[in-house]
Amino acid sequence: MLRPKQRTAVAAILKTIFAQENKADAKAQWEVVADALREKQAKLGVLMDASRDDVLAYMDFPREHWAQIASTNPLERVNREIKRRSDVIGIFPNDEAIVRLVGALMLETNDEWTVARRYMSLESLARVTETTTVRLSAVAT
Repeated sequence: MLRPKQRTAVAAILKTIFAQENKADAKAQWEVVADALREKQAKLGVLMDASRDDVLAYMDFPREHWAQIASTNPLERVNREIKRRSDVIGIFPNDEAIVRLVGALMLETNDEWTVARRYMSLESLARVTETTTVRLSAVAT
């Protein structure tokens, strides 16, 4: 178990990975950090070796998407809304009732984001998917 000062030091050294400008530099820094940590915490080094590709996967996307990928704000907003509405109901008669409520909220959220909000622009997403830019009509048909 790491002590508070050790945790702070490990967090600081891990942050150097995410400060890199591109994935190649981040992978190189990842190896430096993993080797440094492996000397004192063998389990941490093994964990880092196993998780590198998963942790750095966000770097495959355009840089302007990195903040949205890292953010959990939309998920937290949905969770707050689920909590708010379930608190109003209080006690659910069965599991199916919970699934219906959460499912309805998820559908409502999906519809809202599909029509009214745009978390990432269609143009920037087109670079990721390598498809032609889709233009949505202003009027539903």
